[in-house]
Amino acid sequence: MKIIECTQGTEEWFEARRGVATASQFDKIITPKTGKPSAQSFGYICQLIAEKMVPNAPEAIEAYSNHYMEYGVNTEPEARDYYAFRYDTEVQQVGFCMTDDEMFGCSPDGLVGAPGGLELKCPALKTHVGYLLAGSLPAAYKCQVHGSLYVTGREWWDFMSYAVGLPPFLLRVYPDEFTEQMGEALKEFTIKYEEAWERITRLAPDEAQIALKAEKESDALADCF
Repeated sequence: MKIIECTQGTEEWFEARRGVATASQFDKIITPKTGKPSAQSFGYICQLIAEKMVPNAPEAIEAYSNHYMEYGVNTEPEARDYYAFRYDTEVQQVGFCMTDDEMFGCSPDGLVGAPGGLELKCPALKTHVGYLLAGSLPAAYKCQVHGSLYVTGREWWDFMSYAVGLPPFLLRVYPDEFTEQMGEALKEFTIKYEEAWERITRLAPDEAQIALKAEKESDALADCF
């Protein structure tokens, strides 16, 4: 595992993850309910290639926000402090983790000692109550949590939902059969991604074409004066 030391949400963080398949999007590679490859994988490959080839592409910037997302971002430090105090442990904040081949990555909410990691959610109150009643890892985050285990190689990953005024929901997740299925799906994804990348780069304009286009645009501009 490689760790990129940066602050999440900064330009450096966006640059580190540009063109890299991230755990939060692994549900576009494998379906959490069946463990089978996702039909969204082709579209995700197209998105990653666009990000990789064009810096600051709109697809690379998660600009969408709403009240609940802002609440989650603002409450996350409190949730992290609660976790560290409640379980008497230190939580290491890192920017971005990648597999050694730099194909896959994740942005942990914390690394816990040598064996563990942490995924924090600060959802709407009714959503949090639903997590407490269900008592299981929410399907919406199954791929993200198991993806973080895959990327980092950690022994376990704690999922904690935190809401002010309500009991926290904490679940420790260990690698299992789904993690293995994900590993196989990611291998297949890697092959398809590399094949698509090779095809696109063969179609990309060479330096002579770029220079010719620039010259024509310059001439056209000169004719306007």
